[in-house]
Amino acid sequence: MEWSEILAFGAAMFTITNPIGNAALFLGMVEGMPAAKKRQTAVGAAVATAVILVVTVWLGERLLDFFGVSIPALESAGGLIIAMIGLSMLQAEPSDIHSKESERNAAKEKDSIAVVPLAMPIIAGPGTISTVLVATHKNHGIEGNLIISGICVAVAVIVGVCFLFSAPMARMLGHTGINILTRFMGLILTAIAIGMLASCLSKLLPGLAS
Repeated sequence: MEWSEILAFGAAMFTITNPIGNAALFLGMVEGMPAAKKRQTAVGAAVATAVILVVTVWLGERLLDFFGVSIPALESAGGLIIAMIGLSMLQAEPSDIHSKESERNAAKEKDSIAVVPLAMPIIAGPGTISTVLVATHKNHGIEGNLIISGICVAVAVIVGVCFLFSAPMARMLGHTGINILTRFMGLILTAIAIGMLASCLSKLLPGLAS
């Protein structure tokens, strides 16, 4: 992978996982939990996210082949999903594609929310997985998979750190600060989605590229 591709993929993953915005969501979901349980949930969500994304890197394309899904079709679907998530972020609202409000409320009653719904579908949701699959398809080979896996683990660590420090972050940034950052990342994410859609449409409909 070229450095430009590595930076672009890392930026896309950071934006779509939205560590700062999801830290505020995490804070609301763990309200009332003992401090030790909050830390355990934050670490568990980060580990589960890393595992889900790394498994996607190494096995995801084989599953697509099994179901007969082409990469241009996946890229177009992923672009639409990412665009919808980006538009939700522009409104500083959690996307229903990640999880519905009823599901987030129900999660508060569970003993453990680290894997479901935090790791999946809130962090490693359809848009995140689509982004990983498209990147692995464009960068075949063990070296590419190792680099992409490393970026996925790094992003999961960043998410975990943001969750661990969600309370001081919320105090420092405030509700308005978090909303501003979420909207900015939503703008970037929407731009990434438009690029994905343009790329896949030129492959699905070659006449458009001429």
